[in-house]
Amino acid sequence: MPYHHLLVPTDGSELSGKAVQQAVALSHSLGASVTFFHVQSNFPISLVGVGELVDPNTVTALVQAARDSAEQILAAAAAIAKAAGVVSDQDSVVHSMPYAAIVEAAGRHGADLIVMASHGRRGLEGVLLGSETHKVLTHSSCPVLVVR
Repeated sequence: MPYHHLLVPTDGSELSGKAVQQAVALSHSLGASVTFFHVQSNFPISLVGVGELVDPNTVTALVQAARDSAEQILAAAAAIAKAAGVVSDQDSVVHSMPYAAIVEAAGRHGADLIVMASHGRRGLEGVLLGSETHKVLTHSSCPVLVVR
C-alpha cells in the first residue's frame, strides 16, 4: 500500500527525533508529504481558591513559552524535511489528551500513516499510566509505524 501523507507527532525528545528522521526518509522514498504535529498540554490551572496567589503574568509567560517551544520543535523537524527535499507542513494544538489530538490530526490532515516514537514506559509506570503510543495504536483508523 503506498502512503501519500504521513503525520509525525513530535515532542522534541531524542527518540521523537529518530521518528522524524525515519519519517522523512520514508517520505522521500515514497514521494509522500509530511505533517509534523506537536501537542501542547493544558496547564493545570485549576487553582480555585489559590488564584489570588498566581500572578497572571506567570500564566501568560508559561503559555508563550509553550508556544515558542512548539514552534522550535516543529521548525527543527521542517528543516530536516526541507534538507531531504520532502514537502512538509506543521500543526500544533493544545489538548489534554495527546493521543486523541494525534488521532484527530491524522483525520484532519488526511494522513494515511502515523509515524511516531515509542516512549515505552516499562514496569508499574507503564501499567498505571499507559502509553500515548499504545493509545494511538488502539484508537487510530490508519496504520501507525512505531519507531524505537
